[in-house]
Amino acid sequence: MKSRMLGKLPVSTLGLGCMGMSEFYGSGNDQESIATINAFLDAGGNFLDTADMYGPFTNEELVGRAISGRRDDVVLATKFGNEREPDGSMVGINGRPDYVRSACNASLKRLGVDHIDLYYQHRVDKTVPIEETVGAMAELVQAGKVRHLGLSEAGQETIRRAHRVHPITALQTEYSLWEREPESKVFPVLAELGIGFVPYSPLGRGFLTGQLRSPDDFDDDDFRRNSPRFQGENFDRNLRLVDRVNDLAQEKDCTPGQLALAWLLAQGDHIVPIPGTRNQNRLQENMAAAGVELSADDLARIDDLAPAGAAAGERYPDMSSIDS
Repeated sequence: MKSRMLGKLPVSTLGLGCMGMSEFYGSGNDQESIATINAFLDAGGNFLDTADMYGPFTNEELVGRAISGRRDDVVLATKFGNEREPDGSMVGINGRPDYVRSACNASLKRLGVDHIDLYYQHRVDKTVPIEETVGAMAELVQAGKVRHLGLSEAGQETIRRAHRVHPITALQTEYSLWEREPESKVFPVLAELGIGFVPYSPLGRGFLTGQLRSPDDFDDDDFRRNSPRFQGENFDRNLRLVDRVNDLAQEKDCTPGQLALAWLLAQGDHIVPIPGTRNQNRLQENMAAAGVELSADDLARIDDLAPAGAAAGERYPDMSSIDS
């Protein structure tokens, strides 16, 4: 697999989101998940994405087991800021400097590594000046515990203020054919400051694969059951969007998921999607998207099929944690 640059950090063209291996998308299988991570590395991928809140905590442990003995093959990204108790209950968003330091030490231990390549603030703590949070993150760089800093779901002004304290390597935000808001809200500042972009949920939480046809397709513990985009009339409207994408994918002799990922890759060389999967067959399908070529006419047709604002419903039941 070819590589791309997130700021000054080289990573594989596609990353692997590991969240769903441990939580949120129904029950998983650790053995299969570890095999999927190793298959990704064997195929030339290197960019792994996790967070302390996934599980909670167990996803970092799983990733740590998977990369044991392979640390040099991995560009490892994890996150702090969504504070949870071991029972899974949410405490809140925490960007206090003392928490930044303790969260990093805990992640290093769970991952079984001596440094994190890319350390994100998972959500912006609106009660703590971003300068204080990023200042503590910068201290981790100085201590050798972290190599690069990132933000997730941060707005333009927050990004600018953070970047003045320490260079920000990457912003991670939801972005896909059914979530195009970053194009107008943050892309200009990323281009100005030379910051890379990591789209999470690049397949619309699986919806853009065309495999989900009914809300009943979700397990009882799948968080998508509570997502506005997967409920009632919103589900039906969004399904029509997916069907339009699927029609074009058939013309291109690829899957709708591959078309969605290829479209993201065509938006700029600073963009590195992190589709998540715990299945090796789906992994192979996702990685093959890097070979799907889209012409200018294809991209124009996709813009007509899935324009900004086409998706129905909010991304989360509560959008208050999103910095704008």
